[in-house]
Amino acid sequence: MLYAILCYNDETVVGTWTEEEDKKVMGDLLAVQKPLIDKGTLGPVARLLPTTSATTLRKTAGEPLVLDGPFAETKEQFLGFYVVEGESLEEVVGFVRELAEANPGTGAYEIRPVSFYAPGALAG
Repeated sequence: MLYAILCYNDETVVGTWTEEEDKKVMGDLLAVQKPLIDKGTLGPVARLLPTTSATTLRKTAGEPLVLDGPFAETKEQFLGFYVVEGESLEEVVGFVRELAEANPGTGAYEIRPVSFYAPGALAG
């Protein structure tokens, strides 16, 4: 069984770290990840940029709405994620429009730029 681990913290605190503090944290995290990398049980690892960089496509009964920011409602739960490479935000929004069309019902898709990506041992 695979597990997704979604990490939450106060982005205003994380965003105030100096470059040295951030490097130390990333080094500490790599040390924790290393045994799983060695066992081949660590999948993709990504650090998201702040929520202020987010774009959300909200599926509605009519035309989907593209909004600046992370606007999922609290009655919705995080159900999964994709990591995609795109030439532009507009290209990725186009992909998400297709996802929204393929999924029944309503919902939200938050699009966040990734500042760090390590594919881990399961990539391939």
